[in-house]
Amino acid sequence: MRAWTVKGALHVLLIAASILMLYPLAWMFSASVRPESEIFSSGSLWPSAWSFDSYVRGWTMLQISFGTFFTNSLIVAVLSIIGNLISCSLAAFAFARIEFPGRNIWFALMLVTLMLPSQVTLIPQYVMFFNLGWVNTFLPLVVPKFLAADAFFIFLMVQFFRGLPKELDEAAIMDGCSAWRIYWKILLPLSTPVLATAAIFTFIWTWDDFFAPLVYLSDIRNFTVTLGLRAFTDATGDSDWGAMFAMSILTLLPVMIFFLAFQRLLIEGIATTGMKR
Repeated sequence: MRAWTVKGALHVLLIAASILMLYPLAWMFSASVRPESEIFSSGSLWPSAWSFDSYVRGWTMLQISFGTFFTNSLIVAVLSIIGNLISCSLAAFAFARIEFPGRNIWFALMLVTLMLPSQVTLIPQYVMFFNLGWVNTFLPLVVPKFLAADAFFIFLMVQFFRGLPKELDEAAIMDGCSAWRIYWKILLPLSTPVLATAAIFTFIWTWDDFFAPLVYLSDIRNFTVTLGLRAFTDATGDSDWGAMFAMSILTLLPVMIFFLAFQRLLIEGIATTGMKR
C-alpha cells in the first residue's frame, strides 16, 4: 500500500509538472485564436470568441508567403543533417578506429572547441564568409556542417563507435576490407541509434536557430522561420501579435512531429552511447 501511495504521489507531481510546462504552449494557441484585444488583457485560456483569421493573416500579411520561410528553414535543416551525419561520422570513425600520430592530441583539441563560445569565432567567420561572397546566402549556415564543425556530434559518435567490438574490424580486415568499407559496410549499419540522435538534435537546433540567420541573412526572401516571426514585431508598437502567435504554433509543429517520429531512436541512441556491448 505504501508503494502504491508513493507511486501515486510521484505521478501527481509529474502530471503537475507536465501541465506547468505545457501551459505556455496552451496560452500561445489560445492567443492565436482569440480577438486581438484580449491577448494581453484576459488571463483565461478559453477565448471569448474563436477565430482563425490570425493564421490566414499571418501566412499572407508579409511581403511574401510565410511558406517561403518554411521552405528556407527546411532546406537549411535537411542540408545540415546530411552534412553533420556524413562529416561527423567520418571524423568519429577516424578518432575511434584508426591509429594515426597525434590522435589523442587532435581529439583533445577538438573537445576544447566545445568550450569556445560562438561569439569568439563570430567576427572571423563573418569576415571569411564576406570575402567569399557568401553573406546573404544559405552557404554560411550549411557549408560548415559538411566540414565536421559540430564537435559535440563527433564526440557522441566516437563514444558510440568505441562501444562496438573491434573484432568486427579485425574480421573485416582479414577478409580484405579497407578502412572505407569497414566504415560504410559495418559500422554505419550498426550506428542507426546514434545517427538518428545526431539528426534529431541537428534538425531541432537548426530549425530553432535565430542568431546565425540574423547575422548572415538580410534579404527577406532568404529568411528562415525564426526571422519571419521577428518580422511581425515592430519597434514603433504596431505589432500583429495574433499573427505572430499563430505562425509560432505552425513553426513548432515540424519540430514536434520530427521528435515524436524518431523518439524511440533518440532514447536508444542516448542510452547506448558510451556503453560497452
